[in-house]
Amino acid sequence: MRRIRNHGVRVLAVAMGLGLSLGALAADFDPREHDETRQLVEELAERGIERTWLESAMRSADFQQGVLDAMEGAAERRLRWDEYREIFLQPERIYRGVTFLAVHRDAFARAEAEYGVPAEVIAAIIGVETSYGRFTGRHRVIDSLATLAFHHPTRGGFFRGELAAFLEITHEQGVDPGELKGSYAGAMGYPQFIPTSYRAYAVDFDGDGIRDLWTNPVDAIGSVANYFAEHGWRADEPILHDAEGPESPPEAIDFNRAARPPTVPASALAEAGVSVPEGLEPDHPLLPLSLEDGEANWRYVLGDHNFYVITRYNHSHLYGMAVTELAEAIAEARALDAHWLEAVSADGEEAS
Repeated sequence: MRRIRNHGVRVLAVAMGLGLSLGALAADFDPREHDETRQLVEELAERGIERTWLESAMRSADFQQGVLDAMEGAAERRLRWDEYREIFLQPERIYRGVTFLAVHRDAFARAEAEYGVPAEVIAAIIGVETSYGRFTGRHRVIDSLATLAFHHPTRGGFFRGELAAFLEITHEQGVDPGELKGSYAGAMGYPQFIPTSYRAYAVDFDGDGIRDLWTNPVDAIGSVANYFAEHGWRADEPILHDAEGPESPPEAIDFNRAARPPTVPASALAEAGVSVPEGLEPDHPLLPLSLEDGEANWRYVLGDHNFYVITRYNHSHLYGMAVTELAEAIAEARALDAHWLEAVSADGEEAS
């Protein structure tokens, strides 16, 4: 139930008429009234976080029905590929990526050298997630995570872990947890890391002693590269291969399983009528994708290992395709505008 504020005796009478307890009128996640919150506070206090700080943080959290609604309507679940692609492959986003690369050229070059991840792929992740830091979310992170931790019907345990990690991060870095905003799922900063990813993969890439993904694009660049490296990115290997196939996807092939590593042998695809690029061994494992590029117009793509790594960021095959094609578009535009980029980099023009 949402928190009810200062509506006096009338609200109290309605609540009692509905059989609600006075405790139901308390703050949504107040540890004094909410058993699960109290248990979380106890656990984190045992890890060394001040109890009063934790209690204050959780009393500030509000239940948000809109967060639960948004979880059910993610674009990856309801759009065709051509509709999803249209969101991210706009000229403005491509050229903002080119500019972002130019402004932070040294950081991108260092990230590519240290982690083996192409600069365009790192930029594309940040471009898809937040348009290079322009849109980092409008939901208070503590509200989103508390709502999902204690009210999501199937993933409450997962988000409880994210809430705990968020509280640990903000306490360690001296940040007010009530001030930070992010996505409806609790993702934060330029690269939209969820809190456990922030703890595991964020790096202090500019050497100032702070891992700051909220306001520091250099730390974000290094952290995205580190994330991919830790998930097995293979330098100088392809992401995907274009293919041809029948008018509709053959039933013998399990398409669009981005949550799994590539497992379908090239030979099995060839037998089902899907073309395989020359040079691939018959047993080379691939992740076959069938993309509806317009109503009943199918496009075939074969994901390689690095495509799977991209989908560790978001398990949707549509997401992986958007990142890949945005990276390709940024690389092409970057090559065409080399002279302009030199001027942008010299002037230090802001891209975000």
